[in-house]
Amino acid sequence: MQIHISPDAEVLGDALAQRIVAAIQAKPEAVIGLATGSSPLVAYEAWGRRAAQLGLDQSRVRGFALDEYIGLSPEDPRSYHSVIRHDAVDVVGLDPRLVRVPNGGGAASAADEYDVAIREAGGIDVQILGLGRNGHIGFNEPGTAADSRTHVIDLTAETIADNARFFSSSAEVPTTAITQGLGTILEARELVVIATGSAKAAAVAAALEGPVTEDLPASLLQGHPNVHWFIDDAAATLLTGEYAGRDLEALAY
Repeated sequence: MQIHISPDAEVLGDALAQRIVAAIQAKPEAVIGLATGSSPLVAYEAWGRRAAQLGLDQSRVRGFALDEYIGLSPEDPRSYHSVIRHDAVDVVGLDPRLVRVPNGGGAASAADEYDVAIREAGGIDVQILGLGRNGHIGFNEPGTAADSRTHVIDLTAETIADNARFFSSSAEVPTTAITQGLGTILEARELVVIATGSAKAAAVAAALEGPVTEDLPASLLQGHPNVHWFIDDAAATLLTGEYAGRDLEALAY
């Protein structure tokens, strides 16, 4: 596990983007797992800039989003179909026909079909992850089984409250979602996690220095053989062990 800490979120985003671009350079048909949320935005912007500067051929790059709300139309600007298209696909310059988002229509077969699609694509090469305040990754809330596959899940009150900023009120936030499972996520060949802001500090410290437990899904990443964390100073304030005081420039990536 590699931990990269910098006071500058743009530096973190650029460092994370370097890993994605390197993966595409090595494998033009790379499969990238895409996350929504505020923290990954700087990484998408940096990825798009680097790709443009290098004239990188991304015509064969495939993408799979982590999750989607149940009950929102793909055309709804708050749906993750729309968010991924606007925040990632358009910014990075991917072919939208090669990017998939879970079907939020509520059909029971959608979860299994999504896992099959990922396997048929050859699996995820680099999975981008954000981090919830309660330690969730994707929409895998505390208590989700470590070997879970893509599934429908009830969102916690904390997650609904956190996501209310994207809606007119918390009452409008969907209460269920479809998400890649923890087992699905952990099969990615490389995981890159970006967490910024003091609100994430407790979850970062627990995920990196606490016990591995399904009660804090992000702690399960400790067992992955190739995971990189990109954390700003505010999110790193509660680290007390070997990672405290690290900085980006001191670590090879």
